[in-house]
Amino acid sequence: MAWGNKRKFASVAITATLLLAGCIPGGVSEQGLQPEISEAGVPAELPQEVVTGSDAPVWESRSVAANAADVIGTVYVVKPGDTLRGIGNSTGAGSEAIAAANGLAAPYVLRPGQQLTIPGGRYHTVAQGETGIAIAYAYRVAWSDIVALNDLAEPYILRIGQKLKLPPGAQLAVSAGRTAPAAAPATRTGRIGELVVNIDDVVTGSQPAIAEGSAVPAARPARAPVAASVPVKVPDAFAGRFTWPLSGPLLTRFGPVGKGQISNGIDITATRGQPFRAAADGVVSYAGSEVAIYGGLILVSHGGGWVSAYGHAERIDVTRGQAVKAGQVLGSAGQSGFAESPKLHFELRKDRKPVDPLLYLPRK
Repeated sequence: MAWGNKRKFASVAITATLLLAGCIPGGVSEQGLQPEISEAGVPAELPQEVVTGSDAPVWESRSVAANAADVIGTVYVVKPGDTLRGIGNSTGAGSEAIAAANGLAAPYVLRPGQQLTIPGGRYHTVAQGETGIAIAYAYRVAWSDIVALNDLAEPYILRIGQKLKLPPGAQLAVSAGRTAPAAAPATRTGRIGELVVNIDDVVTGSQPAIAEGSAVPAARPARAPVAASVPVKVPDAFAGRFTWPLSGPLLTRFGPVGKGQISNGIDITATRGQPFRAAADGVVSYAGSEVAIYGGLILVSHGGGWVSAYGHAERIDVTRGQAVKAGQVLGSAGQSGFAESPKLHFELRKDRKPVDPLLYLPRK
């Protein structure tokens, strides 16, 4: 299992104070966008594999200075030559939040005399390299709430200078001009603080901010790691079909699994070391073992809002930013994370929400 810099999974340091939630078994949660299982559901002792880790997680690429400013809600009358971005800069509100408040859609055509509601609230100005997860940590709020408030969409790449509206209750966890606390070691359960990161957060909140208009490097088929400070270009659309990542009996199906819990994907029985494959063409948006309960985890973005997830890997053979083809081996299944037996946890998500993989996979 020679991969990355061979840091042991149990000693991964996570800058943001996070609960890295996963699945026990089958990615169980009460809601699709919530953590996959509460800490109370974590068994006291489970056999653990050592999965070698990557470099620091992409969401650790930069500490965040909490520079949020409060904006008073008002009405703005559009002048000739105004742009939505310019109006945002002059009012202190984010252009995405203004568009959402006024029901505007790209390309955001404005007309002189048009009245725009400027939504009041607390806004954070994005700096170079900041990621959504790190921003959420700095203010002790859920990244998914920031995504919804600002109507953010794929590929979720933030711009330097972009103003993000923060949800009510956003706290200044660190003073302006100061950075977030230093990294703290992850515990066995992944709980080292108050906040929660799930698969959706990794997909939407791990891209580092870049200057507006900057080109995003195209994905390459070769296994060449992409620096945490560089965003990953995802496909524009998906027109293919999904195939089974691994053959084996199902352990857990999608949907209710009893006791009020819902599985966000399926668990497929595997033998340790059994290869699993990409379910469709795409780009690897995450490959690592920092999401503790999943152990080895790979996320592949397919475009059009589609993402596939592969958890409990014993070995990972791809890197973030790598282009992959349907059927290409991504790694080996195992019993990493809090899996109670060798298996592959597999999810499909469309526009951030888990869907039943069996509806999109060929019938066995």
